[in-house]
Parts: sequence; structure tokens; C-alpha cells
Amino acid sequence: MSGDVTSTTELIPAPLTAGAADPTGDFVLDGTTVIDAGPGTEGTARWLRGTLGAATGFALPPGDGADSGALRLRIRPDETVRLGPEGYTLHVDRNAVTLSGGGPAGVFWGAQTLRQLLGPDAFRRAPLDPGHRWTVPATDVEDAPRFRWRGLLLDVARHFTAKEGVLRYLDLMAAHKLNVFHFHLTDDQGWRLEIKRHPKLTETGAWRARTKFGHRFSPLWEEKPHGGYYTQDDIREIVAYAAERHISVIPEIDVPGHSQAAIAAYPELGNTDVIDTTALSVWDTWGVSSNVLAPTDNTLHFFEGVLEEVLELFPADVTGLLPFSGFIHIGGDECPKDQWQRSPVAQARIKELGLADEDELQSWFIAHFDNWLRDRGRRLIGWDEILEGGLAKGAAVASWRGYQGGIAAARAGHDVVVCPEQHVYLDHRQAAGPDEPVPIGFVRTLEDVYRFEPVPPELDARQAEHVLGTQANLWTEVMENHARVDYQAFPRLAAFAEVAWSRLPAPAERDFAGFERRMTAHYRRLDALGVDYRPPSGPRPWQQRPGVQGRPLDGPPPSR
Repeated sequence: MSGDVTSTTELIPAPLTAGAADPTGDFVLDGTTVIDAGPGTEGTARWLRGTLGAATGFALPPGDGADSGALRLRIRPDETVRLGPEGYTLHVDRNAVTLSGGGPAGVFWGAQTLRQLLGPDAFRRAPLDPGHRWTVPATDVEDAPRFRWRGLLLDVARHFTAKEGVLRYLDLMAAHKLNVFHFHLTDDQGWRLEIKRHPKLTETGAWRARTKFGHRFSPLWEEKPHGGYYTQDDIREIVAYAAERHISVIPEIDVPGHSQAAIAAYPELGNTDVIDTTALSVWDTWGVSSNVLAPTDNTLHFFEGVLEEVLELFPADVTGLLPFSGFIHIGGDECPKDQWQRSPVAQARIKELGLADEDELQSWFIAHFDNWLRDRGRRLIGWDEILEGGLAKGAAVASWRGYQGGIAAARAGHDVVVCPEQHVYLDHRQAAGPDEPVPIGFVRTLEDVYRFEPVPPELDARQAEHVLGTQANLWTEVMENHARVDYQAFPRLAAFAEVAWSRLPAPAERDFAGFERRMTAHYRRLDALGVDYRPPSGPRPWQQRPGVQGRPLDGPPPSR
């Protein structure tokens, strides 16, 4: 059976400390086991009943465990001081499992560790063997995350992921102790969020007539409509589901570039004095569209209305349990300026505002929404292009074009999420072999991701405090379904999760051989979860895409 007990030496991400197991003191989970949930831990108790209850077939009812074994869940002030709100301790002996957290999130992350210790079959949705003996090895674990922001971006604009697929990825994030879901909802190729006051955004903007198959230079097309969107109730469900797993959802509404889908729905948003925007449709290929938003008052008011609904759908958590729920991502990247250069309206706005050029015009556009969001108690985050023309006051930066944007922002006192394309864009290919499906970008192996370091050495200790954390990004141009997303994400997302959570040594000193050994157990967990990961030996036949053109880049990626 694959449900054999898991050693503490097989945990991913690796904890701070874990004591050796004592076989004479293992805890046996059975039909008499109860959950003794202290104040503030009720959410984790519900989660344990739903997951471990399904996998084992045990009810795990409430109780104090006086006459039988118990899973005891507690929030302890001393753990809050010592390990922080996301830290936890896990003590296991023959009588009980005692899980103490610095806060509700800490208890929940400790429950993820407990699930791993029960073995791979604890990740299934029904018992495989009613007679299986479920044991937790006697141990003492102490753990806390290195970074507060441990993120994953899922691009649903290029290829739509249905609601059930999003909920599935939130579960996969929780299993890896990731706590920020960056929800890339809009782009040139599709608008995925229902906005009541602007219904054409989804009536028109959520659908494209066909889709490029492979890289944008590929001659192949899928000649059928593609699209989809989330209703506002879908979004509320996703946000609530994430919150139960202590995951903040950060929506991205891309402006002023990556906006052709919005312009196709509402042509007046584009540069009508340069092109016939009524002739535009949702873009059906990949790359960066030159059709960007016009810098007009009408455009600003339109997106203020959009954001008013976004703020209602993605509320900021006032309890502090979801520390990044107040962020709104507005993109700000890859905005070609050629239409603005040719637009009398844009040039008049530059002159009116006393700006130097189109870069400063983009900075003005971003600053408008930075101020608008701050007035409503929220925070703007954007890609590192928002540095161009002057950094918007109060904005945080997601540094994707290498490290330099993050370094500049941190030195200027702005918060940073480090997610360089060359290292943690998981759409980049995993090996140099010819069987890699639609090979994009640089080779980024499992070991490469494991040796990624989020904090640039150029930052001093004070500046490094502005590094909120790190994020891996899944851009889905060449990921046409959830199996392809799985293939690109795993197993590399497991390595990334350890980089984000665990306090690892310097990259060259990291024990990758030990991580590979631990991955042997983790692959069995991924199997139980139904993840279509890339095996260490290379892609399986159905994971390959022979004859579909990619865009591989040779040599090592830039280090900075």
C-alpha cells in the first residue's frame, strides 16, 4: 500500500526542525480519534474533517480526547511571539497529536505537515483500504516561513481555467504552504471577470474566434472559439475558498497595455484618433498588442467603475489573517507607446500635464489609480515597468525583468515581490531535450528552481526588509488545458515552495540531492492528488507536443 507512514525527513517544504521518530510512540489515527479544537482553530478542524475524513473514512468528531486519541489544535501567544502568526509546533506521541500555532494560519500550515506525515494516501478523496492502519510518527516539529509573500500567478486570460480548476490550484497551493494567489484576469486575449456596469467586457471580451497553437510564430491554429469568464458569485466563492486556506487572492486588471479585449468590447477606450478601434476583436495570437488604452478622462472613469466592483469582490481582510488581501494588481507592463506617439489626444495630455514623454504619461496613468486605491484603503502593485517615468507613490513592485527593478524599488523604500522571468516563470522549458512540449524560453530545471534566491545580494539589510517575498508565475499561452498547466508547474512548484518557505542556505550550498530524495515521497502525494507532473525521466508520451513550434532560448539565463 502507498499509505505507509511518512518520515519527518520526507517533508516538503522542509521545516525548521524535526525530531527523529520513535516507533514505540507513534500515534494511531482510527475511528475513535476526535478533534479537540481550541478557539480560533475551527477552520482547520473543518478542513481536517473534510480532507483526512474523506481519505481515512473516519468521522473525526469534536471531543476532548480524554478517553481516546485526539488531534489537539491550539493557538498559543508564546508561539506568536517566537515563530510569528504563520509558525507552528507539532508534537506527536502515542496519546495525541498536539498542533500549536502562532495564529490560525500557523495551525493550518501545521495541519498540512500532519497530512504529509500520514502518508500519500492521506491525499486521496476516499479510503483505498478500510483496514489500513493510519499512523503518525512520534516527533517534534517546529516551523515558520522565511517569507510572508509566497505566491503563485495563474494566467486565465490566455487559456481560461474553469472555476473548479481554480479551486483545485488553491488546494495545491495550500498543500505546499503557498499563501498568495495572483489571479491574472484580463489581457489582450480575454477578459474573465463579470463587471455588472460594463456587461460587454464578458459578452464580447471573454471570447476569441480562434487560438494560436504553439508560439506566436507557429503556423498552427485551433479554429474554434475559446473563452469563458467568472460570474461575480464565482469570484466570491473562489475568494472565500482561498480564505479558508489562508490564501490572499490578488486580482490583476491590466492597464494601460494588454487591453485589446477591453477595447474590443468598448472601442471608445482605445486611441480612436489613430486607428479604427471598432474594427478590433479580441486578440487571437500571442505577444504584446500595440492596441493600448487612451489616456483620457473617459478611460479613467471607466476603470474606476471596474475597480469599484473589483474592490467589492476582493475585500480587504480587516482581521489581519490575510495580510495581502488589500492589494490590487494593475499590470502596467509591456505598454507600447507608438499609438500615444501618433495620437493628438495623448500628445495634448502630455502637454497639459507638463510631462516629458510617453513614459511619464504611463506613470501618470498608474499614479492616478495608486491615489484612487489609497483613498479607499487599498494598495496598488504592478510589474516593474511602473518604475519608468517615476515610481507611483505607495506602489509595490513585482520585479519580473530580472532583479534590477526590485533592487531599485527596494532602495527607494518600496515593497517588492521578486519573480524574475529567467528563474521562476514556469512556462519556461524544463529540459533541453526535443521531447519537451512547446519549448519556451530558457531551460529551468528542478535544480535551477531549487537554487533560486529571492533576495538580491545588492540589497543591504534595511533594504532587504522591503522584499515581501517571492512568486512563481504560470503564463498559459502554450498551456491549453489543466494537464499542460500541471506539467509546467510540477515538480518545480514544490522546489519553489521550499525556497519561499524554508530557511535554506546559500544557493550553491543547498542539498539538492536531499531534496530529490524527499521528492520520491512527494511524487506519490502528487499522484494521489491527480497532478500530471513531469516525471524525472522526462515527459510521458501524452505530455509531448511533436511538431508544435516553441521559442527556446539557448544558454544560461541572465543572472540579473
